[in-house]
Amino acid sequence: MCLLVGAGYAGLQYSAKAPWSKQFNFALAALRFAVVSFLCYLLLAPLIKTTTTRTEQPTVVLAVDNSQSVELFTPKPVLSQATAGLARLAETLRSRGFAVETRSFTSSTARPARLDSLRFSAATTDLDQLLAGTRDAYDGRNLAGVVLVSDGLANQGRSPAYSEFSFPIYSVALGDTVPKKDLLLTGLTYNRVAFSGNKFPIEAELGFEGYAGGTATVELREGRRVLDSRRVALPAGRRRARVAFQLTAPAPGKRRYEVRVVPQPGEFTELNNQRTAFIEIVKGKLRVLLAGAAPHPDLKALRAAILANDNFDLTLALPGVAPLKADADFDVAILHQLPAQGGLGNEIVAQVKARRTPALYVIGAQSDLGSYNQQGAGLTIQARGAQTDEVTPLANPGFARFATDEESARRFAQYPPAPVPFGDYRLGAGAEAALWQQVGRVATQKPLLVFGGPQERRQATLLTDGSWQWRLSEAVEHDDRPEAYDRLIIRTLQLLTQNANKKRLDVYPTQDAFGTQDDVTLGAETYNAVFERLYNQKIDLVLTDAKQQTRRFSFSNAEDGSPLHLGPLPEGLYRYQARATLGGQAQQDAGELLVQAQPLEALESKADHNLLAQLARRSGSRLYYPAQLDQLAQDIQKANYKPVITAEEDLKDLINLKWIFFVLLAFLTVEWALRKYSGSV
Repeated sequence: MCLLVGAGYAGLQYSAKAPWSKQFNFALAALRFAVVSFLCYLLLAPLIKTTTTRTEQPTVVLAVDNSQSVELFTPKPVLSQATAGLARLAETLRSRGFAVETRSFTSSTARPARLDSLRFSAATTDLDQLLAGTRDAYDGRNLAGVVLVSDGLANQGRSPAYSEFSFPIYSVALGDTVPKKDLLLTGLTYNRVAFSGNKFPIEAELGFEGYAGGTATVELREGRRVLDSRRVALPAGRRRARVAFQLTAPAPGKRRYEVRVVPQPGEFTELNNQRTAFIEIVKGKLRVLLAGAAPHPDLKALRAAILANDNFDLTLALPGVAPLKADADFDVAILHQLPAQGGLGNEIVAQVKARRTPALYVIGAQSDLGSYNQQGAGLTIQARGAQTDEVTPLANPGFARFATDEESARRFAQYPPAPVPFGDYRLGAGAEAALWQQVGRVATQKPLLVFGGPQERRQATLLTDGSWQWRLSEAVEHDDRPEAYDRLIIRTLQLLTQNANKKRLDVYPTQDAFGTQDDVTLGAETYNAVFERLYNQKIDLVLTDAKQQTRRFSFSNAEDGSPLHLGPLPEGLYRYQARATLGGQAQQDAGELLVQAQPLEALESKADHNLLAQLARRSGSRLYYPAQLDQLAQDIQKANYKPVITAEEDLKDLINLKWIFFVLLAFLTVEWALRKYSGSV
């Protein structure tokens, strides 16, 4: 049909008498026939299929452990034999049609290593990462196998014995399997946080080689002062011993303790004889005084809410029943209906005020409102007789010191009404309402829970003695889990004692100590006034070394927990100061971090050829030694790895080929030019 259309179009165009020769007329008709026929063909959307064939030779990867331990503990003749043998192996395999590439700890996927420029300088060994990186880089390619050249000592990442690899591993063993005579600290076990005044342990694991049957001296130091020293027996037939130190936590702050094994004659190295523990000493559990004018259901509800949290110690005081000791000291007090009418419990109020203890006042029927107004709690109450309102709590969305989640607000709305004094309320300077009163379905601007008082003695006021109904009702409705009520009480106490339990800005090293080759990182945590986590807060940090040279950094604590990266630092003890503005208040933290010139590669001298043999055996291969590299080349050739031929087909619309457009345009241009030149109109 396309040819007929082209022929018909050309016949109509050139059937009339023309001023040129007959042969010239047939030539022009042929051009028109070709163009029109092909244009009609393109309307049918024809496709063109192309097939590309590629041949990929089998690839052998030389995965070389270029860590420092290989050069330190491999005899020099053996290491020279291995490097020369690897070059010969690569040349032999290439001559047999293999592609050979080299990877190491210091190479990248984009730039594989070269055997002639290989240096054994890597500060750590992660064999699993080396093999897994090879697997990922050659995924989908014709990978014949991996020649793993290593001493088998891994001090980073997990053991490759727990990973699965789909390619053969030809292990070549380097290093020395004869252990060196040495004492070393293999680890410290301790908690990063300890409570001031409490005892806490630091447990050290001591490794020994060549000293079995003897003893070693282990010291615990703080700075230059030896806090404790232990004589540890080194049992025959074992390579590990443990020693535990018990310390009493001093005043709050960050402490650095060093555990050190005293060197002995003949010891291979002293670099592994010392480890450092950084411990944050914080104030102990918050001590809460719960004092009431008389027995009341509220006291039981408040007591249950407080004891549900392990961070609080509680003491109950009732005038005439359980009097308060004169020397008692507390972090926060709950004064239920105190000050009371008739002066009941005034000695408790006086003691709390004299010690400047933060207090939560619970207003009830026995409260002396005149005496309460004189306490400076940030709220003045002018009652109108003995009348009360029945209210439920309503969260104040403008209160920023702690947030009320949607679930808690929903539970508040379901609480039964509780009595509050009917009268006028006036908030003092700096006082804020965390809860409003809701009367029936009417939301009011009258306070129910108020925070106020001077900065040095924070105070709060709960304007009802019927909150026990709230806890009881919530426990019934939610399977004995009054979480909203308990959270409200705990957050109130935390806000009153925010300087007594925890810092709102906490910046800390992510490791006990860093090596000079490590990327030094600092973690950061920020909290609001009731210690709920905050994120994306700007933190400024100043790092000072022993020579008083400073470095300045600015970063944010992201939600994914990514730390601040300082990069490698020279050996030494560094002190840092961090500052941030949280909720409009300036916060700061300080601490120190240790960078040690303690190469991990020198900590273990005995090569682990068992690991190398296990990796090879699992993949169907075996273990080789540097003198057997020629045999390794023959075994790889005998495995008869084949090239992989791949063919790719590609379909394209013919109309998308640009050159066709220019050919058609050329034909039309030639036809038009010839007609004009020959005299056609």
